[in-house]
Amino acid sequence: MVWSTMQRSTTSFSSLRASTLRVEVVETYVVDLPITRPHLLSVATMQAQTLMIVKIVCSDGVTGFGEGTTIGGLSYGAESPEGMKLAIDRYIAPILESANPARVPETMNAIRKAIKGNNFAKCAVETALLDAWGKRIGLPMSELVGGRLRDRLPVAWTLASGDTKIDIAEAEQMLERKRHNAFKLKIGRRSIDEDVAHVAAIKRALGSRASVRVDVNMAWSEVEANKGLSALEAAGCDLAEQPVESPTALARLAARFAIPIMADESLQGPETAFALARTSAADVFAVKIAQSGGLYQAGRVAAIADAASIGLYGGTMLEGAIGTIASAHLFSTFPRLAWGTELFGPLLLTEQLLTEPLQYQDFELAVPTGPGLGIELDHDRLRFFQRDAERRSISTAPAQTGG
Repeated sequence: MVWSTMQRSTTSFSSLRASTLRVEVVETYVVDLPITRPHLLSVATMQAQTLMIVKIVCSDGVTGFGEGTTIGGLSYGAESPEGMKLAIDRYIAPILESANPARVPETMNAIRKAIKGNNFAKCAVETALLDAWGKRIGLPMSELVGGRLRDRLPVAWTLASGDTKIDIAEAEQMLERKRHNAFKLKIGRRSIDEDVAHVAAIKRALGSRASVRVDVNMAWSEVEANKGLSALEAAGCDLAEQPVESPTALARLAARFAIPIMADESLQGPETAFALARTSAADVFAVKIAQSGGLYQAGRVAAIADAASIGLYGGTMLEGAIGTIASAHLFSTFPRLAWGTELFGPLLLTEQLLTEPLQYQDFELAVPTGPGLGIELDHDRLRFFQRDAERRSISTAPAQTGG
């Protein structure tokens, strides 16, 4: 039975390679969704989340979806959801016109060759192509990017209200509901003494029941990081994410302190991953599919870390369901995932775009087993939350229905 299913998939794929399968329609949407509470970072305060959704319709009627999302618009990095939409509409869609959507690596290589940067937009397009490919051959996305090793992923929650009492109450609620038992604190906006006191109070309240980590989002200088990391070690903090911007300074800190240092913003794909690994600049890598430029590129980042005995953490850009599940499919293929994941983005939203919610239970997220992403969008809700009332469509063939 298994053999026959595999045989059918292989036969189907082989025939597709020689076929005239093509991309017929590319559509992009900007969607604004409310969040449960303000989300404070050192670089911005989020009051809502904006998603860029891309839909790719192929000539065989199969449709794939991808997502591009940032944290705080342009406050975090060089791309925004609006900019991703423009990059796809104007520059990437014409490349897709001559591509075979069943040959995703080949198509992505063509896009990377023609277009510099724009990793988030590239990731969204690659996700949509992989979603369609998986649906076409009846396999979940995880089997297209390395092969699944686990069906559930541990998920950390970010405490980012900025208020110690509120954060402790929120953490206690998460523990009681068995939703999260690892918590990341966003610090760097206040003085080091205030931030450390905040972290220490939360660690004392939670004790051994939960892991407490911090994310500085590059807010400290190296001098400040020397003071802050020493105090965080004493407070029992388990991990410090990207305390400084400079990879050179990051390496000095990693050599100086026992607390594990995690690279995040410094990781912009395999080349940066190799440079960080070569200089022992971090103990842990936060792997993000968007920041890496797609699932295949993020897989290469993880492979570099694994070969260098650097721990892995499944990072997030606070994506909605599409980006979160695409990440989950890749992270499920990692042989080692010592630090778990941070795939809580959909839980921060008060509104969802799926017909069935994602399954978070017993501190973990279930990775869907259906074809492609394994999730189904609620198209009425997508239209309702779409910023522009008129759907933006780029067609490379006569209009058709489907998807």
